Amino acid sequence: MNTNTIAVLTSGGDAPGMNAAIRAVVRTALADGIRVLGVRRGYNGLLNGDVIDMNLRSVSDIIHHGGTMLYTARSPEFSTPAGVKKAANMCRNLNIDGVVVIGGDGSFRGARDLTAEGILCVGVPGTIDNDIACTDYTIGYDTAMNTAMEMVDRLRDTTESHDRCSVVEVMGRRCGDLALNTGIAVGATSILVPEIPFDFERDVVERMRFTQRTGKKHFVIVVAEGVGGVSEISEKIQQETGIESRATILGHVQRGGSPTMRDRVLGSLMGNHAATLLKNGIGNRVVAMKQNKIVDFDITDALNQKRVFDVERYHIAHKISI
Repeated sequence: MNTNTIAVLTSGGDAPGMNAAIRAVVRTALADGIRVLGVRRGYNGLLNGDVIDMNLRSVSDIIHHGGTMLYTARSPEFSTPAGVKKAANMCRNLNIDGVVVIGGDGSFRGARDLTAEGILCVGVPGTIDNDIACTDYTIGYDTAMNTAMEMVDRLRDTTESHDRCSVVEVMGRRCGDLALNTGIAVGATSILVPEIPFDFERDVVERMRFTQRTGKKHFVIVVAEGVGGVSEISEKIQQETGIESRATILGHVQRGGSPTMRDRVLGSLMGNHAATLLKNGIGNRVVAMKQNKIVDFDITDALNQKRVFDVERYHIAHKISI
């Protein structure tokens, strides 16, 4: 099949580096003589025909900005079979031959459903949680880690000044990667993640008491969002140890900010690969990074892959932070 027009959209939660991926999709396709439409506000925009023609200047000076220039939104309507058919018909009405979908696993399920309706789709993993099993890194993850690290470093200045314990919640509902690597980077006394059950007395209180005996007077506990309960954990720590404790939820500040070099490069390479697949008439794929190389997988295979938490790294983190 000849690919004459492709579309690009961002879906789900925004992630730093999405703009780099959009830029690469647009410029790769235009270089190959393919028209590019930007779909605003994700699948919701596709359903409503909210599209703009993209040219070289449409994506100038966006690579260093966080968020997504195409905006993003949830779309309950698209999650229904009727919604998918409506979106496919809109693609045909707009002469769209293929769609690059930048987002997480929910976005990829939508891309798979749209492909089944005859519209070629390629997924590009953009999510700060790094919870896409088929890829070593997702766009936005590196920036979010660096943001969380910087915020905890700032928090630790006051924690150390007052001999306190700071219990810090970072993002990651189902995936503890962000918490684990942030915890390592800031030297957290304890790291709590959803993948590994924890015993409060053993994994938090006893570790704090041990380090107290070796002369440490301030503490940082990093907790993944999926574990939650940071206020309760903080109160319990203060009750059991007598150490003044404060809870801090970093929240959506982790989504924002200028993307790191790694996320800009990753987004650029993945966007280029996605556009090239569609140019060659290949869809129903997810772009990924494996062992520092850009590859792609069948969407269904990608969605069926099980993410493996790095338990060895988790144990190393606690060994070196005692």
